[in-house]
Amino acid sequence: MECCGLLTAQKEPVPLKSIEVELEVKDHVATVVSTLNYENKEDKPLEAVFVFPLPGDAAVCHFSAQIGQTKIVAEVKEKQKAHEEFDDALSSGQHAFLFEESEQSPDIFTLSVGSLPPGESASVRLEYVTELAVQADDGLRFCLPAVLNPRYEPQGSECAGVQVTSVLASLVPYSLSISVRVSSPRPISKVESSCSLEPLQYVNTEQTQAAVKLAAGHKFDRDVELLVYYRDAHKPTAVVEAGQPSAKPGSLMGDPVLMLSLYPEFPQSVMSSLTSRGEFILLLDRSGSMGCPMSNGKQQETRIASARDTLLLLLKSLPMGCYFNIYSFGSSFENIFLKSVEYSEQNLEEALKKVEAMQANLGGTEILEPIKHIYSQPCIPNQPRQLFVFTDGEVSNTKEVIDLVKKNSGSHRCFSFGIGEGASSALINGLAKEGGGHAQFITGADRMQPKVMQSLRFALQPAVEDISVMWDLPKGMSVTVLSPTITTIFQGQRSLIYAQLSGQSSKAAEGGVTVKYSLAGCPSENKIVFSLKPAEDTGLTVHRLGARCLIRSLEMDKRDGEGQHDEGVKGKVVELSVQSGVSSSFTAFIAVNKGNNEPIQGPLMRRAIPTPRVYSPMCGGSMPSPGYCLSGMYPMKPMAYCMGLKTFLAEGHVQKKKRRFGPLTPPCTPSLDQTVERQCASFAPLRAGSVLRDSWQVMADCGQTLQSAEFEDCDDICLDKDFNDEVTEPKQQPPRDPLLQLVSLQKASGCWLLDPALAAAVGKTNEEVENTKPSAVNQEVWATILALIWLHGFKMDAQEEWEILAMKAVSWLRAQNAPSMAECVVAANTLLGFSVQTDVLGL
Repeated sequence: MECCGLLTAQKEPVPLKSIEVELEVKDHVATVVSTLNYENKEDKPLEAVFVFPLPGDAAVCHFSAQIGQTKIVAEVKEKQKAHEEFDDALSSGQHAFLFEESEQSPDIFTLSVGSLPPGESASVRLEYVTELAVQADDGLRFCLPAVLNPRYEPQGSECAGVQVTSVLASLVPYSLSISVRVSSPRPISKVESSCSLEPLQYVNTEQTQAAVKLAAGHKFDRDVELLVYYRDAHKPTAVVEAGQPSAKPGSLMGDPVLMLSLYPEFPQSVMSSLTSRGEFILLLDRSGSMGCPMSNGKQQETRIASARDTLLLLLKSLPMGCYFNIYSFGSSFENIFLKSVEYSEQNLEEALKKVEAMQANLGGTEILEPIKHIYSQPCIPNQPRQLFVFTDGEVSNTKEVIDLVKKNSGSHRCFSFGIGEGASSALINGLAKEGGGHAQFITGADRMQPKVMQSLRFALQPAVEDISVMWDLPKGMSVTVLSPTITTIFQGQRSLIYAQLSGQSSKAAEGGVTVKYSLAGCPSENKIVFSLKPAEDTGLTVHRLGARCLIRSLEMDKRDGEGQHDEGVKGKVVELSVQSGVSSSFTAFIAVNKGNNEPIQGPLMRRAIPTPRVYSPMCGGSMPSPGYCLSGMYPMKPMAYCMGLKTFLAEGHVQKKKRRFGPLTPPCTPSLDQTVERQCASFAPLRAGSVLRDSWQVMADCGQTLQSAEFEDCDDICLDKDFNDEVTEPKQQPPRDPLLQLVSLQKASGCWLLDPALAAAVGKTNEEVENTKPSAVNQEVWATILALIWLHGFKMDAQEEWEILAMKAVSWLRAQNAPSMAECVVAANTLLGFSVQTDVLGL
């Protein structure tokens, strides 16, 4: 075929031309309207299939299509019925549109457009609402996922997931435009983004309304992240939304729905003393994709390198008296200790040595098995379990993993960290939500360390116990809570409650809710009073978010022994989804233009719309062209893919015997992690028949394509020893960050030793440091004060990273009850050239 217009990497025309997004942020809720514009420039009718990501907690509530002057509004139907109706429409030549959520992961959706006649244009309008997450710096985060890296299929479930067609971000053949409107009762301070924005424009003099646009030419190399900042942002709020007039009274859509935002404030006396108990289990992803750079800039550190630095900070910040262990996983998993051990200098040093040696070399992303193993270990009495999960989140069995965390939520809290572009929001948010913890995303130029330390502060807060919610409503009214029961509360973290209000009351009436809990053995409560008069101009946003919350809870409800939903639960989800118009894993949006009955002229061509991915050769691997599975692949170092087989053959790294390779078999697309999942220390041979004889894009990232290549093969095609050395030889390490250098010298107890390494870390000679020590002080006391003065003098901009380990150092100093503490502070200030006061240090 002679191709024209926009092309995929496989030289097929792409009917999707552009995506236009209108984002409206009201306080901490976002409404997103995406319009996808299609045009068929081919001479045959098309079915265009687009698999793309959305926020995992989004409530998709509207789907419609426009062809010429004809607008078709979709209905929500049970998924099987929707598929049958779609197939029937295609076979009869009708325009049809199908939009559905993946059953494996709630942040992946498929949009099918068919049949689009030659020369015809169509636009598809998709609307969803979502809550904005609160960040460590009090900003509200919205993320429009633009990157969908192929998801790893766990062993035993290959080809079961949604099939994703992807190309490098630079090759995406359609454009993206985004316009944003922000409004709030409080003034808007600023709007920031990981992507280039046009200047923020205030719409009114009070600065409570503003508009901004994404700068033209987005490269699809990252998700579009927006951070919205309000003045005096986080106050408890309550919004009551009127029901839909056409809906049946007593139903979810017919009754008013309340959205309650709580920001509990704990007493300063409690917050100033962090707990010294806990079992801290750190679970680190070491799959092949963790070798990717943190962002797409040049000479960026890799995800695994950033994770190693973060684990150093985290381990040094743990309190004496706790227990800990470190697991890492890929195709298999490893743990440093057989069981969690007490936090001591010896155990800390052993752990840090092994962390320093960790590489992204364990293959695939089998996250389920290590979590199962962790839960199989008995909890330590009086040491609350805290699980920290670090992953780039590119797995397909998301719901299975989250189900497991929920089943064990009573025994631990789970803090999750999504690393890099394209991490699954459903997985990261789901782990934290069901595990009663906190989720963080590290993308673009973000530093992992401050975000992880914020979560550690949450984990070190005294556990909130005996949480109860009490309602105070006028006589004749009742409440049905739509949200899951609150099981955890953290200082500075928002808690959302959705509730259906039934019955009648005076419009002037007020309601109230009181959250009671026990904190460090002391009873506490937070109360908020709200008007029952419905807010104006809210549409059905609150109802849809409440419905989505209830749908998610039901979807997570008990399943049978094979992981299948009870038919009664499934029926409730379908009923609620159809009633509210909000998508679920059991329903789909279906739109058919029944007025179009012209028969299809010629065969219906299927076109898969490619999504962007951000893998590069630096990730340590790639994947074959979409539509094929590697069959019979034996272990091979990931650099093999990066160089490409053509280069291997040309440079003599492969030993050959005569026999033809057989073709690969469809239909699934392996991810990067699957491609390199069975790496090994010794280079085992490739099995005959494992490489495609016909056209195979071995390495799209490198731009190397082998076309119609017929390779000579045998049972022992191997990499030679020279190539092994080339791959495994470590590159020259860049100079270590001075902060991390100082942190690495701190002892488990919190003190530093007076030695040449410390002197070098603070930028002085060993003689300078020893000669300025006050004579009456112990060496460790002097060294520890010197380190604290350096931190306060040089690294105040990174205080959130070292604050907890500094608190540990101050506690150690107090326990020494050393004389001449003030004299030490003066001497350290003089040596380093600062004027840090004793009270600033906490002494």
